Amino acid sequence: MAHSTQLYRNRLLALAAIVFLAVRTDASSGIGFDLHHRFSPVVRQWAEKRAAAHAPGSSWLPEEEAPRQGSLEYHSALSRHDRALFARRRGLANNADGQMSTYTFADGNATSSSHLDGYLHYAEVEVGTPSTKFLVALDTGSDLFWVPCECKQCAATVNTTYSPRQSSTSKTVSCDNPLCDRPDECAAAMANSTSSSCPYEVDYVSANTGSSGVLVQDVLHLKRENSKQQSVQAPVVLGCGQVQTGDFLNGAAAGGLMGLGMDKVSVPSVLATSGVVASDSFSMCFSSDGVGRINFGDAGSPGQAQTPLFVPGNSRSTYYNISVTAISVDNSKPTPVEFAVVVDSGSSYTYLSDPAYTLLTTSLNSRVSDPKADYSGQLFEYCYSVSPGQTNVTVPEVRLTTKGGAVFPVPWPIVPVYGSIDGGPDQPIGYCLGVIKNDNDVDTIGQNFMTGLKVVFDRSRSVLGWEKFDCYKDVKIQDSVSPNTIPWSSDTASGSPDNAPWSPDFVPFAPLTPLPRIPSMSSSSSSAFGGLSLMLLLVLLATSMAG
Repeated sequence: MAHSTQLYRNRLLALAAIVFLAVRTDASSGIGFDLHHRFSPVVRQWAEKRAAAHAPGSSWLPEEEAPRQGSLEYHSALSRHDRALFARRRGLANNADGQMSTYTFADGNATSSSHLDGYLHYAEVEVGTPSTKFLVALDTGSDLFWVPCECKQCAATVNTTYSPRQSSTSKTVSCDNPLCDRPDECAAAMANSTSSSCPYEVDYVSANTGSSGVLVQDVLHLKRENSKQQSVQAPVVLGCGQVQTGDFLNGAAAGGLMGLGMDKVSVPSVLATSGVVASDSFSMCFSSDGVGRINFGDAGSPGQAQTPLFVPGNSRSTYYNISVTAISVDNSKPTPVEFAVVVDSGSSYTYLSDPAYTLLTTSLNSRVSDPKADYSGQLFEYCYSVSPGQTNVTVPEVRLTTKGGAVFPVPWPIVPVYGSIDGGPDQPIGYCLGVIKNDNDVDTIGQNFMTGLKVVFDRSRSVLGWEKFDCYKDVKIQDSVSPNTIPWSSDTASGSPDNAPWSPDFVPFAPLTPLPRIPSMSSSSSSAFGGLSLMLLLVLLATSMAG
């Protein structure tokens, strides 16, 4: 392909927000992935290797383009990202498996992400027979799995396309197939041609972004997580994406998109319905050092706390909504306050509206002993400074009482702030309460409120479960009395957050620029497959960001 090196370099930069998921195969705990921040050394090495293989001489993202982790610019970028994604909501739905059927993609789960379009996770998947590989965006807020196919209008960066005709396992999804939920479009298509294939069209609000084509059935290549690592050809429904528009022509999900929602056409739903997987649940574990895990098929433990998931009103919401009935800080008596929140591991911070916001922040503020700080351009109402040489920070624990009485603990509800003193290297200079006053319709519990927990999304029982957890040892951590004393140091060896004793692990995603083009909720009734998610079901936990 002409200009292939430049195209790959452009694509690499377009996918600059990299997250690396190293597969951890543990038969006892399902499909396990390690999550690393896109600027961690592991990810940088991975990206450089891929760049060298595809485009010799191309380089990784220039460090000067990235805001320093923990800096005010960093948090500002995160907030812009969050507010952009609130244009649409997504649920964290996934397939699952049981003791006899846990799976991962045949090629593992190394993923890349793009700050330009808000997709955080990509995975290399194999489809068809013989198999064809695609780097697809993983989208928890939509349902259809589609790849570029028989292209009439696809992104210029697409160098692999799927052809149903060349796959011996491909089957047409006809208009009378129960998986085809497009009666009007089918009637129109059949009137204009002899084809009986089920058409699909997914439209998104953002800049006329969409994908359309026809549905087909084929196999997705997986591996069973056991000592033998058997290969499995799992039947799935996918869209033969013939026409892409808007952001899909500008680098967003150029290789396709895998929806992981709750609709019957989604990959998790098809796998569960066909019996390939046994348990319709998954968990995400958020370690305090910025490394996390996601396990499909993990329904949690008998002793975990849990609360019902609910769908508001008569909507077809696929979000993970829970009800909060009271808030307490430290060991104070819970104060009644009722509100609904979306548990969203893809949101960097937590967003609450009044009266919950004021109740929580004022209660926290009254218990923090460090001096108040006024950082120029700060996003958070409550920030505090630390003294040079300060070795720890005492943070009150937040407890959210949920419907049914279970308490959702928030061990470390803060975000660190890094900055330069007298022109020196970056170092921790303070911290803020990681709660932002909500100016949107839906309140959100973000990733920073889930650090230190394993959160279980159990779709089969419609419950959200959680417990304090050691993601490395795969064991529950005994609850402790708050407040928490967090190791802290402003005297790092190199002046980089990489070497801080306590790394800022609550700041998962730092877009390098404002987000001008954000996929949004599906705009019309013609989209039966839901909105395009900005964030993956996979949580981005921040590890060290190259300084």
